[in-house]
Amino acid sequence: MRQIQAQQLTAEAFSQYGSFYNLVEPKGSSLGGFFNDKVALPVSGNVPVTFSSLEMEKAEKMIVDAAEYHNYTGEGILPLDDDVVIHVAPPTKEPVPHLTEAFIVPKGTVVKLNTGVWHLAPMPIHEKLAHILIVLPERVYKNDCIVVEYKEEDQMEIIL
Repeated sequence: MRQIQAQQLTAEAFSQYGSFYNLVEPKGSSLGGFFNDKVALPVSGNVPVTFSSLEMEKAEKMIVDAAEYHNYTGEGILPLDDDVVIHVAPPTKEPVPHLTEAFIVPKGTVVKLNTGVWHLAPMPIHEKLAHILIVLPERVYKNDCIVVEYKEEDQMEIIL
């Protein structure tokens, strides 16, 4: 049987096969803790799917004071190194904070949000910092992302 030597993964050595990015040690340009569009996967159609790393710090309280939605795409969320809580509300034209629900997502569990679902960043449960893989079409956060900040009377605290 032939043997081959495994080698270190480097950009130069792997370039003819594809690309890679370390999601738990993100580097490069970012929008705060959102390291956007680090790996793009061409798919049928015009816009590639991208894999972005989101770093979320654990807050003293899990306060929902805003939400966002996307008109033309769903979103993939995969917590890598901590369980997280996500908050969601049904797709509507106007915000519906009173319909918000919260779910515990175990690390390693991928969640697909349907198009139009109100949501915002996952919140770590145990660790001081959670790394989360976000899967979206390229640049959705700039061209199909409607963010609404809730009035104080519409804000809520998530409890475990």
